[in-house]
Amino acid sequence: MQKIVINQCYGGFSLSEEAIKLYGKLAGLTLVAETDKYGFVNFYCDSVSDGNYFSDHNILRDDPLLVQVVEQLGSKVASGRYAKLAVVEVPDDVQWHIKEYDGTEWIAENHRTWGE
Repeated sequence: MQKIVINQCYGGFSLSEEAIKLYGKLAGLTLVAETDKYGFVNFYCDSVSDGNYFSDHNILRDDPLLVQVVEQLGSKVASGRYAKLAVVEVPDDVQWHIKEYDGTEWIAENHRTWGE
């Protein structure tokens, strides 16, 4: 079975600060946190001055480290401010993609379509 992380509430996928820090540690990244003038914490790889912004939205949803973070911390701790993350299992032979409405996501099987 493939494990995939999705968001199960309105708002959208995001990781908590604790989850980003754990992901960085597991991935061997040096993440530096900076709080902006609005109180949001942004993460950078190596240093803020390098401008290498780290975005949790760039992590593949079937990334084994992402799955590990969500399973290890649990949804309540791993989820970002407007998220409720869950790990969904899909059979190995299924080609899938993530569909969403207002941030609530689900896994859909890839199908052939014409005329869209």
